[in-house]
Amino acid sequence: MEAELRWIAEATGARDVRRGDRIQSLWGGYGELLRVRLVGAEAETAILKWVKPPALKRSPKGASPDASHARKCRSYDVETAWYRDYAARCDDSCRVPARIASRVANGEWLLLLEDLDAAGFPERRRSATGAELDVCLAWLAAFHARFLGVAPAGLWRSGTYWHLATRADELAAIDDDALREAAPELDRRLRSCAYATLVHGDAKLANFCFARRGGAVAAVDFQYVGGGTGMKDVAYLLCGHFGDDALERRHLDGYFRHLRAALALRAEPVDADALVAEWRALYPIACADYYRFLAGWSKAHWRSDAYGQRLVRDVLRSLS
Repeated sequence: MEAELRWIAEATGARDVRRGDRIQSLWGGYGELLRVRLVGAEAETAILKWVKPPALKRSPKGASPDASHARKCRSYDVETAWYRDYAARCDDSCRVPARIASRVANGEWLLLLEDLDAAGFPERRRSATGAELDVCLAWLAAFHARFLGVAPAGLWRSGTYWHLATRADELAAIDDDALREAAPELDRRLRSCAYATLVHGDAKLANFCFARRGGAVAAVDFQYVGGGTGMKDVAYLLCGHFGDDALERRHLDGYFRHLRAALALRAEPVDADALVAEWRALYPIACADYYRFLAGWSKAHWRSDAYGQRLVRDVLRSLS
């Protein structure tokens, strides 16, 4: 790791850089997330996301890399582009770690980022109170308002890690004929929204870093950021997590209150009523689209999810 430490020293102006604690491995064994200690730099620590894809197993005929590997590698190109070209547009209402430096070379990606623990966001949640979930929804609303109408150049054309164009294997694995056949129409409706923005693409609770006492959050992990309706993020965070339709609706209403407030701060006017009407109608579509992915990716989960099956049936009836 000596070469990487020298690169970090050059990027930060540190006299010395030391490897700190390993935070976690990356999905699928594609690398690691770790903290580095900086001596003589402006900050005392930084976070290094070091992507080192594993060697692919090829068939005797020399088959090309599989779709999963290609999707993961593309996701790191996207995340690099996000931090380089877009992240600085975020303010405290949709806080993200600042990019210090990035490098792509020799089949590896290195992202050096601000340490959010040191910046005042040291807490993580496995579950959230209603108030904490509302803070996450406020972050999403501010993010969606800020990037409304922004073209996803260098990012995923259609954001989220489950979007249909990258999940052919999961689509083929769906046992439910009606859901499998409806998948292109669900995708078409989401892609044809009039009010497109950038979506985080993996807006789960684990990707929000909380300030002490949970009053504010910052978000991480932008591998699947891209274009689309904000309902993709909201559906992923909310749908099916409560088993209570009324509670889900209250949280959805809360998101739209935050969204209206964020839209009112934009320099460019936007028809908030029209946007909210479109996105409300797309919320169940976005939920059904995520369940479409689960039905092929995690069949046991899908078969046991009565809520999800009921929602999908209702959405499919509305399409006919």
